[in-house]
Amino acid sequence: MPPEFVIIEQGSEAGHFVIAARGEIDLFTAPELKQVITDAIESGERRMAIDLTEVSFLDSTALGVLIGAVKRLRSRGGALAVVNTDSSIAKTFEITGLDQIFTIVPSRAEALEALDDEIEGSAA
Repeated sequence: MPPEFVIIEQGSEAGHFVIAARGEIDLFTAPELKQVITDAIESGERRMAIDLTEVSFLDSTALGVLIGAVKRLRSRGGALAVVNTDSSIAKTFEITGLDQIFTIVPSRAEALEALDDEIEGSAA
């Protein structure tokens, strides 16, 4: 039985909105993630980190949610960073070419730093 999907954390951390999930993000669970992301963006969040370190699988639906999030954030002058340490998930990003779209880093601290750098770089 696959691990239960749950969003284990959401909220501000050092001026950034952080969402951490656990389990599998797929056709059935991606809408929950999408709603949390949408609510955060609609409430004015511009710097978002999605922590996938406890995610064991993601499918094309999950990728679509992340693509939608990065597009919405960038159109508002924001940025998104993904935290990932799983090699199979990393391979999914590489095969689809999405590793060129997303800022993917191995730790939350690096994600928060990358968000600051991306926002400051776009403001210059």
